Amino acid sequence: MSVIYSRAPLRISLGGGGTDLPSYYEEHGGFLIAGAIDKYVYMFVHTVFQRRYRMKYSEIEEVDEISEIKHPILRETLARHWRGDPVEIASVADVPAGTGMGSSGAYTVCLLKALSQARRQASTPGGLAEAACEIEIEVLREPVGKQDQYVAAHGGICAYTFRPDGTVDVVPLELRPETLGHLRDRLLLFYTGDARSASSILSDQDRRSKAGDRTMIENLHRTKELGFTSRELLEKGDLTAYAELMHEHWEHKRRRSPGMANQRIDSLYAAAREAGAIGGKLVGAGGGGFLLVYSLHPEQTRQAMRDANAQELVFDFEYGGAFASEYA
Repeated sequence: MSVIYSRAPLRISLGGGGTDLPSYYEEHGGFLIAGAIDKYVYMFVHTVFQRRYRMKYSEIEEVDEISEIKHPILRETLARHWRGDPVEIASVADVPAGTGMGSSGAYTVCLLKALSQARRQASTPGGLAEAACEIEIEVLREPVGKQDQYVAAHGGICAYTFRPDGTVDVVPLELRPETLGHLRDRLLLFYTGDARSASSILSDQDRRSKAGDRTMIENLHRTKELGFTSRELLEKGDLTAYAELMHEHWEHKRRRSPGMANQRIDSLYAAAREAGAIGGKLVGAGGGGFLLVYSLHPEQTRQAMRDANAQELVFDFEYGGAFASEYA
């Protein structure tokens, strides 16, 4: 076999996001719920007859040594998880980078899954997630948490508990079929039109958490409580109360760091609320990307977003997590 195909799902945060950064959970423990969706990072790895390393993403690189690769995730992952001949790696994704759905973590998990398959080595979701976290958090020193990697590896709608010792407990939510059906019908995603790097917002949170900033720590404590309550409401099937909590969650989140919202985001959210959305929030760190809302009148909300030139991303939840297969 010479070509490995892999994919890893993107995600939407459903409550408690932001408490998965080490600067918070190593002192206080973190908790959130998130759902993998049927939008992916895809990767092809060609393992034979390659004389040089050829990397194809938004740019194209061709080098003789792994250390010469400019893309940091590709370089550091290959350096630690590949001992074979040069390879060609090409990647694409269903959504642009910087849109708040965990594409960087999914990219790293997707790459690790493909390399594991190419090495004929079994992998587990937990092992993939931790290896991806090591690359992004410990090696590259990115100010990110563990949510994206764990959701991409596991799939499904799960509760994630981040222990101070770095271990992560993953528990699938027990949702009734009618609850899941309403979530599929009434949770809507709209592109704000702005892609952004989350680094500045997450760096601010990370810096202030490490410094013991009281305002930041109390904000994250409350965020964690909102995560616990969100889980309870979802498992009870009380989606109206959950949607109202989404609104509280967003109002609370936007106070966390400067740049969390802007005039475009506030305008879109107000239009969605006027057209039937009970609550909603930006997916990801903030500043741009996708707006997630829960609406009792989905078609009215869709029309309002079309009028505002906000494109919908139709999605469903996905339960397989990272996947890889081989082709001759």
